[in-house]
Amino acid sequence: MNYLVIGYGNSLRGDDGAGQRVAEQVEDWHLDNVRSLALHQLTPEVAADIAEAGTVIFVDATLPTEEPITQVQLVPIQAQDTPTHWAHFQDPRSLLTLTQRVYGTVPPSWWILIPAIDFEFGEQFSAITQQGIRDALIQIKDLLND
Repeated sequence: MNYLVIGYGNSLRGDDGAGQRVAEQVEDWHLDNVRSLALHQLTPEVAADIAEAGTVIFVDATLPTEEPITQVQLVPIQAQDTPTHWAHFQDPRSLLTLTQRVYGTVPPSWWILIPAIDFEFGEQFSAITQQGIRDALIQIKDLLND
């Protein structure tokens, strides 16, 4: 099985850089069947990499909402049925839709959401996001071993 881990977010905005940090740590594992991308944002060019993967794992920090998450969430995702714009992707499902339309295939995909609370300028992670990074790496190891 060929895995692609895509961690994205702004590494200069505190917790928002959690996805990139996870992708960098996965890259440090040096696994033959795993490719890792640490990106500032999702862009259309990534669709080619997705089309070649057997399984894709997206990793991102999640913004606080009315009901903020306190633990890492692992969510299976698919391409969207509705059209989307193609310039900048905030949601990996839009990128999966592009992959489906251009390449005719979408691998099984997961979205790991890491709880985040601090988006101020800086490269430090809050305690909840530090724990989320550790938990996300465990989730990825579990996915790779399934």
